[in-house]
Amino acid sequence: MSATLPNPVPTAEPERLSRDKFVLIALLLGSAFVVILNETTMSVALAPLMKDLGITATTGQWLTTAFMLTMAVVIPATGYLLQRLGTRGAYLLAMSLFSAGTLLAAVSPTFPILLGARVVQASGTAIMMPLLMTTIMTIVPTSSRGKIMGNVAIVMAAAPALGPAISGVILNSLGWRWVFGIVLPIALVSLVAGFLHVRDTGERTRAPLDPLSLVLAVVAFGGLVYGLSSLGEAARHAPPVPPWIPLTAGSVMLVAFVARQLLLQRTDRALLDLRVFSSRSFAVSLGIMAVSMIALFGSLILLPLYLQDSLNLTSLTTGLIVLPGGLAMGLLGPTVGRLFDRVGPRPLVIPGAAVVLGALGLLTTVSAGTSPWFVLGAHVLLSLGLAFVFTPLFTTALGALEPHLYSHGSAVIGTTQQLAGAAGTAMFVAVMTQGSVAAGEAGASPAAALADGVGTAFVWGAAFMALAFALTFLLRRQPAAELEHAVAH
Repeated sequence: MSATLPNPVPTAEPERLSRDKFVLIALLLGSAFVVILNETTMSVALAPLMKDLGITATTGQWLTTAFMLTMAVVIPATGYLLQRLGTRGAYLLAMSLFSAGTLLAAVSPTFPILLGARVVQASGTAIMMPLLMTTIMTIVPTSSRGKIMGNVAIVMAAAPALGPAISGVILNSLGWRWVFGIVLPIALVSLVAGFLHVRDTGERTRAPLDPLSLVLAVVAFGGLVYGLSSLGEAARHAPPVPPWIPLTAGSVMLVAFVARQLLLQRTDRALLDLRVFSSRSFAVSLGIMAVSMIALFGSLILLPLYLQDSLNLTSLTTGLIVLPGGLAMGLLGPTVGRLFDRVGPRPLVIPGAAVVLGALGLLTTVSAGTSPWFVLGAHVLLSLGLAFVFTPLFTTALGALEPHLYSHGSAVIGTTQQLAGAAGTAMFVAVMTQGSVAAGEAGASPAAALADGVGTAFVWGAAFMALAFALTFLLRRQPAAELEHAVAH
């Protein structure tokens, strides 16, 4: 058994990235964009897929639920995988899984095979984002991290926004299998390019895998995500399994998982090293990020329902209304990153969170007669605010860690994103449904009742964002002495 070896970080950092490092980051960004883009294509493709395979909407939703569950159980292990396999091994594994899953999905003759293909795809996707963030933190000079990390916002914001739109264009003239068929050659080219150009950026470790930690992670994070998803579903109709069962099992196993990691990390054998939380900057940034993601994912699930079922807009019009916000958030990322390198997180995150809070406040006023242009403006405002929140928080959180904890910090952020997404979706849908039922019983029309429920849900979202806004004042710019300490190690 050998101890975890820190990734070597030069004491004198170069001003510019070498050509090899630039190519590596560009390849990782492009690959991450493709795999995240694929995550949101099913929302539009579900209707024709159900008709072709003869399945119900409840069954079809498992294509999204299974993807999310797989992400939730694989991401906690990515810290271990990145250190054990290295940059090259992790990249080739991620793109091989994603390519194989995409091929299988494109030719799937039955729903069970298609569901399995989505699980394989999700396994590759889960590895890619932590790999991208860890690599950036390892090879990019401290003075340029914000600028480079800002490009991650393009992946995390623009790719999910483009997914439904691209899927709709494909489905307009081709079958649902082409949603996977068009992505497949891009994935294969990325795999070949990675084989030729990706090299390890740090030392690998030989710490053994703890099977008990893996089992606990699967039950803990899988149970929590599934339970939260079922909680939102239970507000509309009875789910197959009562939500309290997976939530209870997940919570108990989470406690056991944490206890196991605290024990194993004493000898550097933890599947997910929790010493990342010993950094105040990491913990505060993660807390703000989690609450902000609840607001983001809740709005992503609520606005399309409101636009289509209350304002009676088509799916194409709905996609066009939410597209500008996602693109704006992604394209603004590099600019925000450059500003972060100059001024640090507080001057960006505090006003950004205030803008998000204001946008959610505007959305609490929606009704069945609200103009779609108002919704478009509020969503763009929400997205612009989030652009000033996420990039500085990612960079601050990981920058506060010592280099050998980068991979574990990235895994914790990814896991938090999945849990926050499930929690945000569950909360917003549950509150919306209860509000709609109450308004309907009071005599409101179906469209007005739904709008009333949506407005109530955004009140809750604004309350959560107010908490995140209060936490932003705990942020501080990382002192030079702390940066020098991390570099020295």
